[in-house]
Amino acid sequence: MTQRAEALNATRIVVKVGSSSLTQRGKIDLERLRLLVDAIAARRVEGAEVVLVSSGAIAAGLAPMGLRTRPRDLATQQAAASVGQGLLMARYSDAFAAHGLRVGQVLLTVDDVTRRSHYRNAYRTFARLLELGVVPIVNENDTVATTEIRFGDNDRLAALTSHLVHADLLLLLSDVDGLYDGDPRKPGTSMVTEIRGAADLEPLAIGKSGASGVGTGGMQTKVEAAAIATEAGIPVILTSAARVGEALRGEPVGTLFHPTGRRRKTRLLWLAHATLGQGILRLDEGAVRAVTQRRASLLPAGITAVEGNFSAGDPVDLVSPTGVVIARGLVNYDASELPDLLGRSTRDLARELGSAYEREVVHRDDLVLL
Repeated sequence: MTQRAEALNATRIVVKVGSSSLTQRGKIDLERLRLLVDAIAARRVEGAEVVLVSSGAIAAGLAPMGLRTRPRDLATQQAAASVGQGLLMARYSDAFAAHGLRVGQVLLTVDDVTRRSHYRNAYRTFARLLELGVVPIVNENDTVATTEIRFGDNDRLAALTSHLVHADLLLLLSDVDGLYDGDPRKPGTSMVTEIRGAADLEPLAIGKSGASGVGTGGMQTKVEAAAIATEAGIPVILTSAARVGEALRGEPVGTLFHPTGRRRKTRLLWLAHATLGQGILRLDEGAVRAVTQRRASLLPAGITAVEGNFSAGDPVDLVSPTGVVIARGLVNYDASELPDLLGRSTRDLARELGSAYEREVVHRDDLVLL
């Protein structure tokens, strides 16, 4: 591999950097931050648009609040994020200003990249910022978010953002210089330079968490983020923050994840890769065929059992008679409503209960096969 055409030819790049790559002992490491900004600014001079997804707000708030380690409780995490986000943006603003570049803060939650109305507004914001020559700096809205902080990291957000802004490349920066076939701290392991699909990942032992104590992501979440982006047709390069300049110049560093699919709806990417089923709908064979072969909506007549406590709009798993999860979808009913509807046609339900019940349990547009 002599060059990375994905980096050389990309005109819109999303770069994601984690807390451990920006901070030390609860403080922003200005040298590391400047290295990152210098590399991004150099790529901007060459004509590329860059969106930076940056963790570090909570970590940056630790020292000013007198905290030695990342707090466990949500309220203190949010307080640290509130203090740290302003500090982080101030440092970025100063560093980019040295290159004559302005920055804009964009705080997102999963809703902003998956719900249609939020998505359109977020896309317009990004488009205008880039049109004005501003470098958008994205973070989860940690100060008010709940599930997002517990969910754990910005890697998936970066993948969804790359899809939202129609990026040509996602660059995931870590404290490790690539994906290894084992623990890189142990002898005998080697870097995997290219991943072309899920089969290439099967023999690898992928760690679940980092060792820094300030971030929440690990190699596992980065691989999952890469799967989201590549499934949407976006190549991904995974390397260390120290090698960001080389990666953006197209040099053969890190691990390249090749695209495996084409662009698809962000909501479906989110459903497949960034959610857990809040309940189970067990289907008969006819419903399984309708969902998997005809890509039809799921109707009450095809459901044999309901498990879990979920609300309308929650993701639920669709399970075959043999116990295999075949799909995940956004359900249109509360769990408490469904038992009385099972096995019945929507026409009969509408006649007996009213037109509100003449609707799918899961619409085909809100369903992804697994």
